[in-house]
Amino acid sequence: MGIMAFKVNYNQQRAERDRAKQAKKEAKLREQEAELMRRRNAPQQGDAPASETDAAPDSAPETAPAAEGEKPNGTA
Repeated sequence: MGIMAFKVNYNQQRAERDRAKQAKKEAKLREQEAELMRRRNAPQQGDAPASETDAAPDSAPETAPAAEGEKPNGTA
């Protein structure tokens, strides 16, 4: 068997693995945050402007106004 040039430094190897693991976690977190921001901004950039989509359900009457002489429930 041959003689190793350097003694194995397990602490250095472990530190390097930990750095790589932390970098991978941070990259994944940044990617998730970017995806979250993209999804949050997507509805605002849809086909219909936000003012129309927000105002339409609230401003639309639930029933048509009754004509003169008719009862509110629609019977004559």
